[in-house]
Amino acid sequence: MCGQVGVIFGKKRRRIAERDYLNEVFVRMLLCSERRGPHASGVALLQADGDFRLFKRPVRAHRLVRDAAFCEVLNEVNIHTTVLMGHTRWRTRGSEANSRNNHPIRAGNIIGTHNGTIYNADQLFRRFQLPRYAEVDSELIFRLADCFDSERGLNDAGFRKALRLCRGQMSAVLASRLNPGTITVLKGNKPLTLRYSRKHRVVLYASEAGFIDSVLDDPRGWRDLKIPPFTMLSFNHENLQAWKQQLFEFICQERKGTLPHGVIA
Repeated sequence: MCGQVGVIFGKKRRRIAERDYLNEVFVRMLLCSERRGPHASGVALLQADGDFRLFKRPVRAHRLVRDAAFCEVLNEVNIHTTVLMGHTRWRTRGSEANSRNNHPIRAGNIIGTHNGTIYNADQLFRRFQLPRYAEVDSELIFRLADCFDSERGLNDAGFRKALRLCRGQMSAVLASRLNPGTITVLKGNKPLTLRYSRKHRVVLYASEAGFIDSVLDDPRGWRDLKIPPFTMLSFNHENLQAWKQQLFEFICQERKGTLPHGVIA
């Protein structure tokens, strides 16, 4: 039961006051998310030129946000920022003492966060002969995305075909340093709420709707995006409203050891 929160930025010349407000919203969502993931927390920022910052520690979110390195990441949010990702981890596989297992995870040119468990990750790492940086199963999603990534963008068809082999639960957010203006959201069988503001030209996302509701001083002007499960969304920094929506599939399995009908281990 991990927590994901973040801000996807559309292109806009924001004043410092607006930037500070969105940073505050992000921090408050991350703190709300702490109860979903008490073992580790982290943040990543991506800029339109592919530059990025990544900071994560095996501590609760309320300690992370007091760290000087966390503040340095938020201070770099500017008009060129495309996404600000946050994650609070509930440890399943891989010790949080090794921060390679904590999120956000970098896999090649992909940076992302995941909520869920991929039970057949080990088999798929071997099948696709993927490099492995950490012990955590979540890394598989981002390694697969990296296989289908290029400066022309993510090959959605190839990535979605590979995801069909995954067995477990997932919702995830990811972006590429090669194409930092496109942010991909996978809303699978784990909760993820998205809200869009035309005024601010941003999309907020969180694992629970209450995390967003509790931090917005004025909810007017924020539109709930009614996204069904098993949807892949692609947001474009240049025109945030023109998002692309596709279906994607994987093998849903709620608990380890209980296989879906027709699946052979």
